[in-house]
Amino acid sequence: MVKQLLIQFIKLLLFWVLLFDFQRLLFSIHNWEKFQDVSWTDWFLSFFYSIRLDFATGGFLSVLPLLFIIIFLVKPSKYTKGLFIGVLFIEALVCTLIHAGEINAYPEWNHKLTSRVFTHLSNPDEVFRTADYAMTIWFAIYSILEVVFAWKLIRLFFKKFENKSSVRLIVGIPLGLILFAVFSFASLLLARGGWQQIPINIDSAYFSNKHVANDLAVNSTYYFGNSYLLYNRSEIDETIPKIDPNRAKSIVDDFYDYPKEHDVRIFSNKRPNLVFVILESWAAEAVGCLSETKGGTPNFDALSKEGLLFTNMYSTSSTSEIGNSSIFSGNPAIPEISISLQPEKHRKLRSINQDLQDWGYSSGYIFSGDLKYGNIGGYFMDHDFQDVKDENDFPSGLERGKLNYYDEALYELFIDRIDKSKEPFLQCAFTGSTHSPYDHPTHPSQNWEGPESSFMNSVIYADACIKDFVTECKKKDWFDNTIFVFVADHGHASPKIQSPHKNAFYRIPMLIWGKPLKHQYRGTTIDKIVSQADIAATLMNQLGGDISHYPWSKDMLNPNVPEFALHTVIRGFGWVTDKGSMVYSMEANKVVNSNFSTKEEQAEIEKGNAFLNEIYQDYKNL
Repeated sequence: MVKQLLIQFIKLLLFWVLLFDFQRLLFSIHNWEKFQDVSWTDWFLSFFYSIRLDFATGGFLSVLPLLFIIIFLVKPSKYTKGLFIGVLFIEALVCTLIHAGEINAYPEWNHKLTSRVFTHLSNPDEVFRTADYAMTIWFAIYSILEVVFAWKLIRLFFKKFENKSSVRLIVGIPLGLILFAVFSFASLLLARGGWQQIPINIDSAYFSNKHVANDLAVNSTYYFGNSYLLYNRSEIDETIPKIDPNRAKSIVDDFYDYPKEHDVRIFSNKRPNLVFVILESWAAEAVGCLSETKGGTPNFDALSKEGLLFTNMYSTSSTSEIGNSSIFSGNPAIPEISISLQPEKHRKLRSINQDLQDWGYSSGYIFSGDLKYGNIGGYFMDHDFQDVKDENDFPSGLERGKLNYYDEALYELFIDRIDKSKEPFLQCAFTGSTHSPYDHPTHPSQNWEGPESSFMNSVIYADACIKDFVTECKKKDWFDNTIFVFVADHGHASPKIQSPHKNAFYRIPMLIWGKPLKHQYRGTTIDKIVSQADIAATLMNQLGGDISHYPWSKDMLNPNVPEFALHTVIRGFGWVTDKGSMVYSMEANKVVNSNFSTKEEQAEIEKGNAFLNEIYQDYKNL
């Protein structure tokens, strides 16, 4: 019985993989014009890189058929076998309808089928009226082809499926229950992608800078299911505080109605190399030069005396994938939504890399952990970063923590990649040693005690690594023409601020440092209230780019810019201006923290509500 079940399980997985690959062939044929810039190598590799997601999807879809296989093995009959065939066919039919819809939608949408389809399906008449006859016909043709192919596979693999063992019910029932538990666990483990700490997601199929090749590799059923979960989670209309749309637009328009031209220029060279160091979880309240918490960051503090330090920058959220997309696309955050997980939306955003690319910049991004988290790797590949690397690209034999390689190893590999880059370049590194479980190498200064001691000791280690990194950079030929941007991806609990419902939790460090920084700006600070989403417009203006590519990002160096920052909290949002700050809980439908004056509070709450509503509306329109 065990052997038979194992054979049928393998056949099930093979059935799903072959069906999914057949779908890819049909997709390629129908959308061949989209592949004109894709090499044959990348096209073939799509079938290779698809395997993990195909197995994950197949594992999930095999759980229910496995139940009926076991029932058949325990109590064989044509009816139990028919139930198994029927369930498997219905699942294949659902996958077929999803994919047939995707094939037709892709030429118009340029992305895989998503939960957006539910908006249209709520009005079926609209679907048929807006779709031309050809689309309807092709939908029917592809549905029939895939259904026929699936049925042929079912007959090939399972027509001769018979129970060759003889097991009495008194033994077969408990044995069947045990086997179902074991094989269901194996199926769900496949669906998760393995034992690793971060579950598999669409990023595991990403391998190319051509998004159509990545879309081909990503399993359509998996993508649609993932999108459906995001759809259910991201419909937050009912919880966002209400405000008249015209009033909201008027308030937000006023924020951005300031003179855009100014003569503040902080770089001595219009085309410096750019090195971004994204500091995992660095909270401003943990940094000596930004808080009363002294002794944890002596090296960063020393650098701040030579650079331009932003003392009141706020992260847009509390997760890495949101922080990265905010930094590079100038995009604010929305509660409960990670736009990097939705390629159909984030591809419509601009990235500073894409502007720099037009000026001849080469680009790279490296992370010491797994870029599948939050689809960070997918975001950067979709935005044309030429060289995107993570833990899988580190040399074998290096010591590492549970979650990622140590910062010292990251910086060593980072410098090596910069050395090989064509100038001018944009090179980015995302650190990881300040993320729990904080299993970094020991450092002589790691003797922090009290609240958040583990985090603070990791900051001490990370700060020492920054010193070593900068020391090595100074030896390089490219150093004299390189601007370094040190900025955190998001905030973190610190010795004095532990609550994520306080605005100070989201205040983060940002430092611009390097020889191309003009002397009059070295050792200076900018104390305006700003957001990490403002980095894009600020940098573009300094380099002579078009800041209109980043409509939500404001130029922090503009003397006329208004001071404000919006950030998300758990099921809510925070609003910070030069007049004060507050946190609004969407679950409780009230302000839970505010230090605005009584006179200013209602007006500022309305402004925060207006900003959030406009951001959310813009997101829905993407």
